[in-house]
Amino acid sequence: MGSVKRYMAFVKPYTRQIIVTIFIGILKFAIPLAIPLIIKYIIDELLPGPLPTEEKVSRLFWLMGAAFLIFTVVRAPVEYWRQYFAQWVSSRILFDIRNQLFAHLQRLSMRYYNNHKVGEIISRVINDVESTKSFIETGLMNIWLDLITILLTIGLMTYMDIPLTIAALLIFPLYGFSVKFFYKRLRELTKDRSAALAQLQGHLHERVNGMSLIRGFALEKHEEQKFAKQNDHFLQRALAHTSWNAKTFAVVNTITDIAPLLVIGYAGYQVIQGELSVGTMVAFYAYLERLYTPLRRLVNSSTTLTQSIASMDRMFEFMDEQYDIVDRPNAGAIPVQPDTGKIRGEIRFENVSFKYREDGTDVLQGIDLTIQPGETIALVGMSGGGKSSLISLIPRFWDVTGGRITIDGVDIRDVKQQELRSHIGIVLQDNILFSESARANIMMGNPQATEEAMIAAAKAANAHDFIAELPEGYDTELGERGVKLSGGQKQRIAIARVFLRDPAILILDEATSALDLESEHMIQESLARLSKGRTTIIVAHRLSTITHADKIVVMKEGKIVEAGRHEELLAIPDGVYYNLWNVQDFGGSPAMSLVNSEA
Repeated sequence: MGSVKRYMAFVKPYTRQIIVTIFIGILKFAIPLAIPLIIKYIIDELLPGPLPTEEKVSRLFWLMGAAFLIFTVVRAPVEYWRQYFAQWVSSRILFDIRNQLFAHLQRLSMRYYNNHKVGEIISRVINDVESTKSFIETGLMNIWLDLITILLTIGLMTYMDIPLTIAALLIFPLYGFSVKFFYKRLRELTKDRSAALAQLQGHLHERVNGMSLIRGFALEKHEEQKFAKQNDHFLQRALAHTSWNAKTFAVVNTITDIAPLLVIGYAGYQVIQGELSVGTMVAFYAYLERLYTPLRRLVNSSTTLTQSIASMDRMFEFMDEQYDIVDRPNAGAIPVQPDTGKIRGEIRFENVSFKYREDGTDVLQGIDLTIQPGETIALVGMSGGGKSSLISLIPRFWDVTGGRITIDGVDIRDVKQQELRSHIGIVLQDNILFSESARANIMMGNPQATEEAMIAAAKAANAHDFIAELPEGYDTELGERGVKLSGGQKQRIAIARVFLRDPAILILDEATSALDLESEHMIQESLARLSKGRTTIIVAHRLSTITHADKIVVMKEGKIVEAGRHEELLAIPDGVYYNLWNVQDFGGSPAMSLVNSEA
């Protein structure tokens, strides 16, 4: 029950509201308990009494009038407030849990996201959390109300007839044993079902995102078969859960149905013997319904709670995922220059090595590299050489496994992650845009920026003109991942975002490789403007785009094999850069610059 104990930490701030809800609920369930007593009074005292008919009618009228008054004027608002407070409390608790889970999501390492499907993660945050709602409403409220109702009912039944009450309670031990027996297995099956559902959602999420690929390769039938297999996996877990759940209900409800038969037989015998009044028998049977209705609800509650606790287990299992990248206890900030308020931007790689898995091989080995403030360097080499791995270490998406990286002389592991990343701007080949407006996407660079600064950033990125032509200008919704924009337009939005951030360090990872020449030319202009005065690192495959760099670093198999200016590297016969340049067939012109290549 460790999950329940941890869950109560989220419940604790709302203890007062829960107590109020339970108190209101007691009033709601206590009022109907008067009905069997009314029946008993009418059968045993009012109907056979010596009073005149008019007096009997009058008393019945006043009795019913009082009952109607209580049920309409008192019980109706009691019912409303009980439902309202129960939903309010559960919604607030789930709100707090989701907020904490989302904060947790943002701290998880890239390794976690590389190893888990997006759909599975979403299932943990949405489905599993929502499933715990029943623990609040059922476990913290309804169960107590049902138990109190049972105790009140037993008290009234005992007051009327003790032997009959004992007969009604004979099956309680059997009921308790059956619940204990069935629900341990039900919890395990519920966890299996939830895991299979998350796996199905992860598969579906990937296929929806890749629908263009499926259609482009005419894979519809193939994917239907794969989805059917995933769906069948979930079906088998769901049916196993359903089968055991049905057995649980069959056994437990059969047990609870035996008690009324015992009571009816014994009460009938007592009436025949003249030891019990008919009114008492009828009232007692009415109380049996009041007793076993909440008892059956407890059966349902046991099932619901079992499912809820299984979801809690999965939720806390996710919440317990460890962070690979953590701030050191004494982590601080990089000193800024008094005149600019920015860091200088010197980056040093000192004998850096890195591997993605502890038992894996090094993808970077013995990297020694110094990048001066305001300098532009380019990382080039064949795919798999370690370029993207190297730049991912600077904002600490991953941590080095050997050596260290410093910025302005400070080990980046001694800097708070948020502080470190506030000085870095990144433009990728496939930048993420959200389905919100163009304004909202640009403002992510600096949510506190003014409207004027945002528009200035868009103009600097050559994005203002096309945004102004959109149906609603800056308020136009861009669609998921910016689907309504061309590749070049998406890149310019991403560049505007970095302009607004105004970082001291700029990382460009294949920022123009997937664009047509016209879009590339506009974006190269924006990037040249953006990189001015900043420490800039460019990862590129097309060498024509980086001939202007202050230094070109050539990587091969995780090592730096050459470094120098464009002309210097071309002067090395049979060098790696020389061969790459000739493979790309630029005519061997060592003096070719970025501007010339665009011309």
